[in-house]
Amino acid sequence: MNISIITVGKLKEKYLKNGINEYIKRLGSYAKVEIVEVPDEKAPEQLSEAEMLQVKEKEGERILAKVSQDAYVIALAIEGEMWGSEKLAKELDKLATYGRSKVTFIIGGSLGLSTAVMQRSDAALSFSKMTFPHQLMRLILVEQVYRAFRINRGEPYHK
Repeated sequence: MNISIITVGKLKEKYLKNGINEYIKRLGSYAKVEIVEVPDEKAPEQLSEAEMLQVKEKEGERILAKVSQDAYVIALAIEGEMWGSEKLAKELDKLATYGRSKVTFIIGGSLGLSTAVMQRSDAALSFSKMTFPHQLMRLILVEQVYRAFRINRGEPYHK
């Protein structure tokens, strides 16, 4: 399986990079994983609704330019459906079984994802009703993808 994680912004925090790299290394025996960063849109701290929409649209265009035509797209969005680890494992297994070997996860910027990105998505996944920094979501996501592959292979994992 080929997994792409398209994310807005650069990751600067070394501790997050180390954690992400560790899980990508572990995932190497299960899948090919790549992280694609697109630039975030520079904006002042205080934005009007129209300006927020404009920022999300510009970031959305950058994201969509990186999405493969034949990818199954899962957007991470607070309003998405909440899955447990077993459900994520089941969904990834189902995609592999039915020949959908390209899966793309999308993590938006601090304002979220544009309507166009949400419309292109095949599923919307929420990890919590809480808001997490999008940089931290990268680490949480790669850990959960790793856990999903362990579950699907019947290998031990912590519940």
